[in-house]
Amino acid sequence: MPRRDAIHAQVRAALINDGWQIIADPYRIVYKDATLEADMKADKLLVATRDKQSIIIEVKSFLQPSFIHEFLAACGQYQAYKYLLEEKGQTETIYMAIITRSISDNSGAKQYRKLVERFDIRLLVVDIEKEEITQWVE
Repeated sequence: MPRRDAIHAQVRAALINDGWQIIADPYRIVYKDATLEADMKADKLLVATRDKQSIIIEVKSFLQPSFIHEFLAACGQYQAYKYLLEEKGQTETIYMAIITRSISDNSGAKQYRKLVERFDIRLLVVDIEKEEITQWVE
């Protein structure tokens, strides 16, 4: 089993505090001979419509010395998950869970935000001290 990210427990707690039910931790994505593991899958019942929303979450704290190396690896990982889920016909939305300072504290933050937009990465921003979701970036 891959090592969990340093903020995994806080992201999990933030999702639960926001009304999400953790369905799988980790969540295996299996397609033909490929198997990848995202950090979590969560479901939430939308009361107004009685529909269930499912999301897959990849947690990233970006604590390594080379932010750009870890960031680009995370982008590739996200794209691989997205591709395999599309190939399988699954409709879950994938989010990369980060803490607020992950991108804003690094020089070149504008370029990182442009890459997030270019790669169509959805972000789940978490306040790890309060264990709450502060922003959904679609």
